[in-house]
Amino acid sequence: MQNLTLLDGQKFQITIQRLCRQLIENHNDFSETVLIGIQPRGIYLAKRVANELRKILPDSNIQQGDMVITFYRDDFRRRGAPLIPSETKMDFIIEGKKVVLMDDVLWSGRTIRAAMEAMLAYGRPQKVELLALVDRRYSRHLPIMPDYVGIDVDSIASQKVVVSWKETDGEDKIVLLSEIEK
Repeated sequence: MQNLTLLDGQKFQITIQRLCRQLIENHNDFSETVLIGIQPRGIYLAKRVANELRKILPDSNIQQGDMVITFYRDDFRRRGAPLIPSETKMDFIIEGKKVVLMDDVLWSGRTIRAAMEAMLAYGRPQKVELLALVDRRYSRHLPIMPDYVGIDVDSIASQKVVVSWKETDGEDKIVLLSEIEK
C-alpha cells in the first residue's frame, strides 16, 4: 500500500473552521438548524463542527445529534455477520428545521440516501443540506452532491480514503491509500 497524506495538523483544523464559517453564512444563529452526524465516522465531524460553532457563537443553541443508518442501508442483508448497530443520539425533532447531515467521506452516495430515509423517523425537515469532509467526486452511484466540502479528492475505485480523528485515532489526518501494482 502506498499512502498519500492529503490533510493533517493545522490544515485539518483550518478546514473545519472554514466549514463552520460557511455554515454560519447560511444558518446565522442556528435557531432553526440542527446538525446530524452519520454513524460511524460522521459523528466525529459533527461533534467537532458543533464544538467549533459553539466557540464562535457562544450565545447560540447548537443542536447536534448522531444517527445510525445500519438498517436503512441497501446492502445490510448482504453481509455475512449479524449487524450490531450503534445508538442514535438525537434529543430533538427535526420537523420544520433545516438539517445539515455530516459524513467524513462522500463516495457512492448510498450512505447519504440511507441517512435521508432514517432521518424521516424524526420529522419532516424544511431543508436538508450535506456537509462532507472529503468528496470523492467521480464515484457516485446516486445523484447526491454536498453543499459544503472540506476537500475534493479525485480517486479511482481501488483507492481508499481514510479519515483519522484525534478523539479515536490519536491524530487528525486524511490519507489516500493506493495499492501498489506489481
